[in-house]
Amino acid sequence: MDAEVNLDEGPDYTNKDFRFRRLVTKFVVRVRRKFYSNFLDLMQPEAQDNIVDVGVTPDSELEDSNFLEKWYPYPEEITATSIEDASNIENFIPGVTFVRTEGRRLPFEDKQFAIAFSTAVVEHVGDRESQMAFISEMLRVGNRFFITTPNRWYPLELHTFLPFLHWLPRTMHQRILRAFGKNQWARTENLNLLSKKQLLALFPPGAQVQMTTVRTFGMSSNLIVYG
Repeated sequence: MDAEVNLDEGPDYTNKDFRFRRLVTKFVVRVRRKFYSNFLDLMQPEAQDNIVDVGVTPDSELEDSNFLEKWYPYPEEITATSIEDASNIENFIPGVTFVRTEGRRLPFEDKQFAIAFSTAVVEHVGDRESQMAFISEMLRVGNRFFITTPNRWYPLELHTFLPFLHWLPRTMHQRILRAFGKNQWARTENLNLLSKKQLLALFPPGAQVQMTTVRTFGMSSNLIVYG
């Protein structure tokens, strides 16, 4: 992860204070149920497989936060990591181990885990170089990987809750976000959305990558890459 990204001083990535968050939660949980179903179907994890979840949140209230830890039947096989202090996850989800991350390099050995898992994180780690470094670390520490991110070409951008503006060139999009007072989301280190082509371009040559999508209201709202 990018050492310059400080999530403690950044925006609320869960949008916990959004006035319609209760309604949004129902939508997000439904999408993450699809993530989880895809994870089980595509990865077919076995009970003894150890998993690293990169980019957990310290939030313990929202239903959609840290869904893998909540729903997976073997939490003792999960190591959760984040540049935020999410050590409280060990208390509200017994069995999970938390390790805090600093800088781009994950504090794990090569191929230490059967599966490297990350959902809705790569769009928050910075510029394309930082995103490539993030993907590289996922591939390094996991024998297999499962990564999700919002689809840039979905009409509604669910961090700002503004439609269509994120289809504009990044500098123009960021200028408009600042005009709306959404300064934190106007910073590339906090939000850098990806299309299918851009996501696949983050992987090194020769990487065995497959892609599928999650559809919401008939359109591809989220991208999943795995391999």
